[in-house]
Amino acid sequence: MKTLPALAIAAALASLAPAFAQAPKPATASAAVQKEFGDFIGRFRAALKANDAAAVADMTKLPYMGDASIADAAQFRAKVWLRDFSTKNRTCLQRTKPVYDRDGANNEIYAIACGGSIFTFTRTSAGFQLTDVDIAD
Repeated sequence: MKTLPALAIAAALASLAPAFAQAPKPATASAAVQKEFGDFIGRFRAALKANDAAAVADMTKLPYMGDASIADAAQFRAKVWLRDFSTKNRTCLQRTKPVYDRDGANNEIYAIACGGSIFTFTRTSAGFQLTDVDIAD
């Protein structure tokens, strides 16, 4: 007789499982954030099209990825530009749709995956900036 209550409980829990298994809703940017990022990425893409490393550095949080040896536009161009902004990556960044999300610190970010790298743009107190280029998993 003990199995009947156990079966009833198991059946009730099984009926609730789909509610817990649903994927969370993707993050959605507000209209103001979408506009702010749209303006930023337009300028960023224009700099990429012009092959303008200095302009891209101006839209990058420096020191780059917290590296004190990449603290200005000249260092950015020498150490990052050729490595991360190949012609193929610049073309990809101009054409690929950014994906909105929030990072672990709840900052608003957009990311674009290109050539095995993920380019992350974070909303900072100075507006959107390129903050990270990481290897795609």
